[in-house]
Amino acid sequence: MEEQNNNPPQNPPRRAIKSFVTRAGRMGTGQIKALAELGPKFVLPYQAERLDAEAIFGRKAPLVLEIGFGMGGATAEIAATLPDHDFIGCEVHEPGVGALLKLIDEKQIANIRIVQHDAVEVLRDMIGPELLAGVHIFFPDPWHKKRHNKRRLIQPEFVAKLVQHLAPGGYLHCATDWQPYAEQMLEVLSAEPHLLNTAAGYADKPAYRPLTKFENRGIKLGHGVWDLVFRKR
Repeated sequence: MEEQNNNPPQNPPRRAIKSFVTRAGRMGTGQIKALAELGPKFVLPYQAERLDAEAIFGRKAPLVLEIGFGMGGATAEIAATLPDHDFIGCEVHEPGVGALLKLIDEKQIANIRIVQHDAVEVLRDMIGPELLAGVHIFFPDPWHKKRHNKRRLIQPEFVAKLVQHLAPGGYLHCATDWQPYAEQMLEVLSAEPHLLNTAAGYADKPAYRPLTKFENRGIKLGHGVWDLVFRKR
């Protein structure tokens, strides 16, 4: 006779916040070469240890974290536009890392480093409190379906953790081309007591953020883009 299990069923553990969803991508030969040749210099290994930005960049400068830089075009342009700032870009997708490394080499950009790892864990383990002058989150996955909205990155719990790593007066700049997500972002960021909106709602696009080719195409089709810029009180 089989022994009966009288233990009550266990609730499954709550899924941790992730800054990404894994997608396959093909690597071009140029990206593969850039990873091999430039990765050792510009890609920082993920480790559960606070990074020393001054040692990494060889100077003391405002540090900006970008979460999910895609193929890196905007990241490279912003870093070139703001040479007095240093940038840490988090991206898990290898083709994007390779593409940004190519741009770093082509444009001779010295003020970017990359961590190929989940930004939530990078923030938790590698970024010290009140270290960041700014955070960029441009066009994160909008998770269009209502049942998937809970997977969106901009949620109260994550924003509260993010604020801990912003220096007083530091800024958080988000952008999206999906209006329902823009509305959620505005609601979540406005509810965070340590953040102050720099606009009376959505912000004008700051001059340092370039238009991507997808954004340009969307604008021509009449699609909207929403920027939100908040500062830590």
